[in-house]
Amino acid sequence: MGFPCYRSACLENFLQKQRLSDLVPRLEISKLYKSFSKVNVVNGISFTIAPGQVTCLLGPSGCGKSTTLRIIAGVEKSDKGDILVDGVVVSSETVNFSPESRSVGLIFQDFALFPHLNVYDNVAFGLKQTGEYKKNRINELLERVGLKDFSFKYPHQLSGGEQQRVALIRALAPKPKIMLMDEPFSGLDDRLRDEIRDETLSVLREEGTAVLLVTHDPYEAMCMADEIALMRDGKIVQRGSPYNMYNSPSDKASAAFFSEINVIKGFSEGSLTNTPFGRFLTPGLSDGTEVEIIIRPQHLRIDFDRNGKGPNPTKNEGVAARAIVERSRFTGRESLIEFLIDSDGSYLKASVPAVFLPKVGTVLWLTMRRDRCFVFPIN
Repeated sequence: MGFPCYRSACLENFLQKQRLSDLVPRLEISKLYKSFSKVNVVNGISFTIAPGQVTCLLGPSGCGKSTTLRIIAGVEKSDKGDILVDGVVVSSETVNFSPESRSVGLIFQDFALFPHLNVYDNVAFGLKQTGEYKKNRINELLERVGLKDFSFKYPHQLSGGEQQRVALIRALAPKPKIMLMDEPFSGLDDRLRDEIRDETLSVLREEGTAVLLVTHDPYEAMCMADEIALMRDGKIVQRGSPYNMYNSPSDKASAAFFSEINVIKGFSEGSLTNTPFGRFLTPGLSDGTEVEIIIRPQHLRIDFDRNGKGPNPTKNEGVAARAIVERSRFTGRESLIEFLIDSDGSYLKASVPAVFLPKVGTVLWLTMRRDRCFVFPIN
């Protein structure tokens, strides 16, 4: 009767170890610092990436994204901070594994293919194994990205998309635990970029590789990432899923990074702020605090049913504001109309997902969805 109990204990012990291993991040960055000429380029950032997760470091040029990537790869040495791969310290103030010892793959903007090697030899370059395993691994990857018949072609004989595919599978060939990608799709045209991006993401997920993608393109980050870390001045200012980053920005700059925004200014008095669209709740702010109310152009609604009539407050959209068309243009996906608000002389933009080009001087009424507004005090 004791055998089943022993078996259950062994099974539970195995499952417990499995659960614990699942809790260990594939990549862990802790309080990373790097400065050049006394300028803090990377300023105390921390984050983790789980196996199979795609995380994007997003931010403007010069914010420290690529430097962070180079430190993780082992190309740069941090001033302070720890880097762990599967719980093993690969970089600290006393430890510094070589790039080839960190089990990371690298894909850069220029693909960095060897021009004197054909496709097969480019993919084979990073593989330490020999014989049938090497041959089968290369052929498997070539077939996966549709390049099985391109083995003996050279990089100059390939299109940009084909070169990107070769760079991807060359980095994947040694089965790295982590893939680091620095603006990998910026050299491709728009039509091809979406196709290659989706294909790359599919292959990476099949391999179960943890991915750290660096980009300045919010659309690319939203398309690819499970989690976005928004960087500014060497710091991570906000982290979260693409949905939360877009719909719950931490400040005005974060909101503006993901799309064009409208800004309405006012002063909080008695926990309320007066605007051309009625009063907004601004609780927790002392009287006289200047605030900015942010709304994206697609959430500013043109009230076509009003037909020039005056304000008529509604529960969800407040008071309508009288606006005069200053400019309108069609951008292919939508129409963008710029307005002068009658009551305070401010300028706002509204987008319409159709062809709508009112003449300059046309009077229209605008409303704004309260649940799509963000209110931030001006410090």
